[in-house]
Order: sequence, then C-alpha cells, then structure tokens
Amino acid sequence: MQRRQFNSALALSLGTAMPFACAAMPATAAQKNWEQGADARWAAIEADVGGRLGAAVLDTGSGRVDGHRLDERFPMCSTFKWLAASLVLQRVDAGLERLDRRIVVRREVLIANSPVSEQHVGGDGMSIAELCEATVLVSDNAAANLLLASFGGPPAITRHARSLGDTKTRLDRTEPALNEARPGDPRDTTTPRSMATALRSALLGTALSDASRARLVAWMEAVRTGTDRLRAGLPPDWRVADKTGTGARGSTNDVAVAWPPNRAPLVITAYLTDSKADAKRRNAALAAVAREAATRAA
Repeated sequence: MQRRQFNSALALSLGTAMPFACAAMPATAAQKNWEQGADARWAAIEADVGGRLGAAVLDTGSGRVDGHRLDERFPMCSTFKWLAASLVLQRVDAGLERLDRRIVVRREVLIANSPVSEQHVGGDGMSIAELCEATVLVSDNAAANLLLASFGGPPAITRHARSLGDTKTRLDRTEPALNEARPGDPRDTTTPRSMATALRSALLGTALSDASRARLVAWMEAVRTGTDRLRAGLPPDWRVADKTGTGARGSTNDVAVAWPPNRAPLVITAYLTDSKADAKRRNAALAAVAREAATRAA
C-alpha cells in the first residue's frame, strides 16, 4: 500500500471517529418520505432477486437503524475477514502481535482463491501485515486461514465480535468450509444489525488505536472485490470502506462504512442467500440496497 494512500486514510479516519451515543437529529422531509415506503421497497428488491435478503443501514449521526430482516441470521462468508484484520490490529495495539512478524507459507495450506499467498510459498513467507492486506483486499483464503491460526482460530473471531458490542456474529470453521451456507445452520453466521454494530465499533469508535483504525480503513477502502455491489449504488463522491463475501446457495454479501460529504457516516450491511439469480443480478440487488441507503441519508 502506498504511503500517500495510508496517510490520507489516517488523516480522514481520525476525523470520523465519534461516540456511539449521538443526539437524535430531526428527520428531513426527504427522510420522512423515504420511511413511508421503505418496507415495500426492501421487499421488492428481495422479490426481484429471489432468496432471502437482509440489510441494515445505521445512521451514525442519529443512531437510527433501518433495514430488512435486521435480526435474521445469514451466512457471513468472507465478510468475516475484516474482523480477522481488526483482531490482528487489536492484538498489535496490546503488544501481543507485530505486523512485521513473518509466517512461512507452506504449499499444503494453499486452497482455492489464494492469489497472493500462492506467490510466497517457501522462502521467508509473508508478514502479518501482508497477510492482512491479502485477506482484506483480494479475499485470499489461505492468508485468512493463516491469520486465524495466528490468534487461536474461529472462536477468537466470535470473542472479538463480542468485544465490539456484536452479540450475534459467530465463526465456527475456516476457509472454505465456512461458505457452506446450509439453511438453518447457525455456524459461521451473522445478522445485518449485529455486523453493523461491529463495523461501527471498529472503524468509527475506540476499539482500535488511531493508527490501527486508520490502517484498517485504508485496507477496506482499497478492497478490489466489491465494485459491483454496495459501492455501485453509492454516489461517486462518497468514501467507502467495505468487505465482500460470496458462498454457496447464491450467498452474496457486502458490508461497508460510507462517508458522505458533510454528513455523519453510514454503516451499511447487505446479505443475500438462497438466490438462484446469476451473479450480475445478485450484485445489482446489493447495489440497490446501497441506493436506498443513499436516499435515506439525503
């Protein structure tokens, strides 16, 4: 990551951290109009793509949460990976980990979608920082599993989520098994509302040091896998930090913090599963969720 990009993220993120308890702001006329038909519009997005859609839009200026199936469980898939990076950074802050510590990448740890880690087999491996970047930016699966192993495995992610005020998110397996998305299976799941809570705590709150929060924001702003999902539905002048996830049974996810100009940030989470639509239509459904969020913020 270029120094200029990181320094920019640092400066901006220091200005976006804010207390969780915010004074309620009166709704604008546009927001009141949006609220009147919101339930029907969420249902229409879901009906168009098929399957089950969950979404949360957390307005950090008012604390209000809007959405659809807010408290239902959905497969996390790779959206857990930002939590893995967040936990690493929290451990760095506590003096329990170093970003420059190197881990050897052995050929036997390589699995599908490991484009960065497969280039580092043998030799001196990858640093913890490089593993985090690969995990978040390109969703490298082997890198994610190596991070999980570095701090105690999936249960550590669950504990980290609880430390962020998220009472529902749980990780039980590693890549690729966690993407099974079997209906009714609570393993490796989250809810739209709980994931929004965790994102707010880590990216906008005080769960991480200023430097670590800025680093996490910079990694998520540089994500390369989500241009057709939430980002596609947001205005081009909004800053966006996100993490996508994709799994079995049409599971298509994206979670983000978005910074509109001259306004408090929004936290947006979108989870889709059991959809038989093609990838283009599933991505478009998540973009539609983001458009609803942008309209809500007007």
